[in-house]
Amino acid sequence: MAQAVEDWYKQMPIITRSYLTAAVVTTIGCTLEIISPHKLYLNPIRIVQKYEIWRLVTNFLYFRNMDLDFLFHMFFLARYCKLLEENSFRGKTADFLYMLLFGATVLTGIVFIGGMIPYLSATFANILFLSNSLTFMMVYIWSKHNPFIHMSFLGLFTFTAAYLPWVLLGFSILVGSSTWGDLLGMIAGHAYYFLEDVYPRMTGRHPLKTPSFIKALFADETVVVAQPGNARFAPPRDHQD
Repeated sequence: MAQAVEDWYKQMPIITRSYLTAAVVTTIGCTLEIISPHKLYLNPIRIVQKYEIWRLVTNFLYFRNMDLDFLFHMFFLARYCKLLEENSFRGKTADFLYMLLFGATVLTGIVFIGGMIPYLSATFANILFLSNSLTFMMVYIWSKHNPFIHMSFLGLFTFTAAYLPWVLLGFSILVGSSTWGDLLGMIAGHAYYFLEDVYPRMTGRHPLKTPSFIKALFADETVVVAQPGNARFAPPRDHQD
């Protein structure tokens, strides 16, 4: 059993494995009171006035208490982060990392701006961690890339993947959970999907081009290039001195 878990872990792509590891270690550290969640949550005032910049990152790593809800979110993180990285972003690890950075930036911006809007500031002040929202964003993007896959919800009914975010949102409402995290994830996910997939087809412009310094981090990565089935290549030429 331990060997199977180890093999499963090692087979994860690098970004998925790194994020899952950081999330589990952070949550365990808080559960064991090695780390205080009060040092991790998103606090715009302390970030701006006290320069506690790490909160921009750590709020995406803590998934609350280690209970059934934690296992549920770890399953979704491991599954859909891995599916995206291995399929839609296969051979494009830099683009995948940039997607996560874009989503984290959008989510953080929404909370910062929402905290300055009258009548909404109190609601956004209660959003302390955006880890669930980032996970939901990945679920949303995966559903957009795989809209026709058939799925089943607890064996009760079947639906296509295009409706997965809405099914999960409905389930959150049904069990009485807050839906703010899910909604923010859907907003961030749709922003990325529109700018990366829809807008370029409409205009021919690509506003989310991955910066070169991020691509440089994965310069040794094998690039996967689709070739036509009848493509023919000339044999390599011998080099002459």
